[in-house]
Amino acid sequence: MEAVSRMNLASLVQSQKQYHAGGETLDADFRIRMLRKLQEAIRRFVPALQDALAADLGKSETEAFMTELGVTMAELSFTLKNLHRWARPRKVRTPLTHFGTRSTIIPEPYGSVLIIAPWNYPVFLSLPPLIGAIAAGNCAVVKPSELAPATSGVLAELISATFPPEYVAVVQGEADTSQALLREPFDYIFFTGSTAIGRKVMEAAAVHLTPHTLELGGKSPCIVHGDARLELAARRIAWGKLLNAGQTCVAPDYILVQREVKRRFVDALKAEIVRQAGDALGGADYPRIVSEKHYSRLLGLLEGQHVLYGGRGDASRLRLEPTLVDEPDPESPLMSEEIFGPILPIISYGETEEAIRFVQERPKPLALYVFTENGAVQRDVLRRVSFGGGCVNDTVYHLSSPYLPFGGVGASGLGAYHGQASFETFSHHKSVLKQTTSFDLPFRYMNFKGSLALMKRLLK
Repeated sequence: MEAVSRMNLASLVQSQKQYHAGGETLDADFRIRMLRKLQEAIRRFVPALQDALAADLGKSETEAFMTELGVTMAELSFTLKNLHRWARPRKVRTPLTHFGTRSTIIPEPYGSVLIIAPWNYPVFLSLPPLIGAIAAGNCAVVKPSELAPATSGVLAELISATFPPEYVAVVQGEADTSQALLREPFDYIFFTGSTAIGRKVMEAAAVHLTPHTLELGGKSPCIVHGDARLELAARRIAWGKLLNAGQTCVAPDYILVQREVKRRFVDALKAEIVRQAGDALGGADYPRIVSEKHYSRLLGLLEGQHVLYGGRGDASRLRLEPTLVDEPDPESPLMSEEIFGPILPIISYGETEEAIRFVQERPKPLALYVFTENGAVQRDVLRRVSFGGGCVNDTVYHLSSPYLPFGGVGASGLGAYHGQASFETFSHHKSVLKQTTSFDLPFRYMNFKGSLALMKRLLK
């Protein structure tokens, strides 16, 4: 472990708790100063972060900025603009039975928080949660993924050059480091990763009754109705799937397309893949699969499938072509596991009800996308299908809006963040009632004659 010795995890957490108890982070102006320091540091480290993302995932400078650095800086600017308003105590109404009192909700930080980030977007899924934690007044420990070692190292250097470890620290290491951190008595845990590991995080949090957010995954469906603008739908679906070579938690995981337009849609989708991905195996800008293990898993998912397009790979470069699979068995591993790669199953349906039921019968997805010009179909899908978030006539784009809370539901996650939702996630909302001493209402006391009748009248 480079940033902090594993032997010192307990003392690190204790030092953060002591620093937080001193009260400095409670001041909103202090938080803003710290966020501006982070903003300046990110700007200085942009070249190093771009190089690290290229080394870890093969991301081009354009993709690194669009999906990691640019959206992180936008999130930071949005938070700086709104933090004073979010941090103010909020007055709420008082019922007649509480005459003479004033009621206030005060957002307060939890204390020392643990942020465990994944490898697929190692900047965007590390720093925006940290922005929310700092904005709410917490101290934080960030654990980046060991599967993105170059980016993890740059993040550790960035944070150590900006903040003292008793305020914000990065801890690097393998899976056992995450397990050791989860044994510490943090005041809040924020985890992004797989559903399987999310369950283990939840079990660890239960030991200390630690509140937590779980940003997980799942199989995000994309419904293409017969009246959709097919060429535009294909362009936006291909874009959402090709980002990071499909290694995106909200990437379209499978397509449900109405049977009568399937052939036209598939032709349009193939054309868009060619236009957007180019030479996926030999080109310089197409991202690679993160590891040999993940590459082999993806090839295994293709075994026995009817491939409509693509399917070739380059093991030496960990590249896999964008691949379309026709009508896979719904019970196959391809349709039961989150794909997390550039493979896109295509399944046809007849009526809208059939598509809705197909999604309803499976675990609640992190995202859902529906392409249709029919408002009634849009409303029916949005009303009847439970999912974390999504788009109508687009994919993935909802993820980058600071006005939309991002999170899952059921097996796809617990809690949400981005923008004000990040501030709320990392804040405890403390309810305070201030009672007057100018008078005292006698009917509240047990010895007041007629108090029961009066209280019943007031409560009506």
